[in-house]
Amino acid sequence: MAARKSSEPLKKIQPSGKKDVDFFTQVYAVVRQIPKGRVTSYGAIANALGIKSSARMVGWAMNSAHNLKPSIPAHRVLNRQGLLTGKMHFGSPTRMQELLEKEGIKIKNDQVVDLKNHFWDPLVELSLHQ
Repeated sequence: MAARKSSEPLKKIQPSGKKDVDFFTQVYAVVRQIPKGRVTSYGAIANALGIKSSARMVGWAMNSAHNLKPSIPAHRVLNRQGLLTGKMHFGSPTRMQELLEKEGIKIKNDQVVDLKNHFWDPLVELSLHQ
């Protein structure tokens, strides 16, 4: 799938390791830019931030996002196979699926159908090649 650029200005994302930038803040900056009707993975976000092996940390950031910032579309972040592994953090077991389906993403057995066409790679979409 060809890269689609967001119409809104891209926020500056700095690779991890910068002393003045908090990791969770970097994750949230990426997640806020996932367009409606698209999804990404914990690993893709970690890779875009230059810390490929930190997908689990991205998951922790998403878990914290539910309590801190309702403006962060955490429902658009899945595991690498498109499974709704974070669904237990949405108040009800079906809320994450409901939010995705409202955006036109079909879910079957807690997994995104046609993940390839809905996948948003922040490394490509935000031009974060390092």
